[in-house]
Amino acid sequence: MAAFTASSVSFTPLSISLNQTKGFARGSVSIPAKAKSFGALTLRNAPLRFRVSCAAKPETAEKVCEIVKKQLALPPTTEVSGDSKFAALGADSLDTVEIVMGLEEEFGISVEEESAQAIATVQDAADLIEKLCEKKE
Repeated sequence: MAAFTASSVSFTPLSISLNQTKGFARGSVSIPAKAKSFGALTLRNAPLRFRVSCAAKPETAEKVCEIVKKQLALPPTTEVSGDSKFAALGADSLDTVEIVMGLEEEFGISVEEESAQAIATVQDAADLIEKLCEKKE
């Protein structure tokens, strides 16, 4: 069983129970620490999903952020991170196509249409670029 450390208090989970109902995980986790109990933490309902992420290099993600800011003419004070969604930054479908074209030009890659349609965040774009650059080599 794994031990966790938080704020210099070491504790080991005693029990974790999850019940699966109609694609949602529900349950509770009890975490005692040196004979003290933190009570039960209730997990919120969330759809079960499996996601594989290859987390692109930080340099790639930074370059994608720069290209997105440039293509959308965002002010320098606008924060763009891997979690930034193109739509939340004000990009419409044409802007997204222009971003993909800018990425293709910058990284010397070609993005298939179905792959381009799956890009919703900066991290999605950076991960796809890493994958395509690996194939290219």
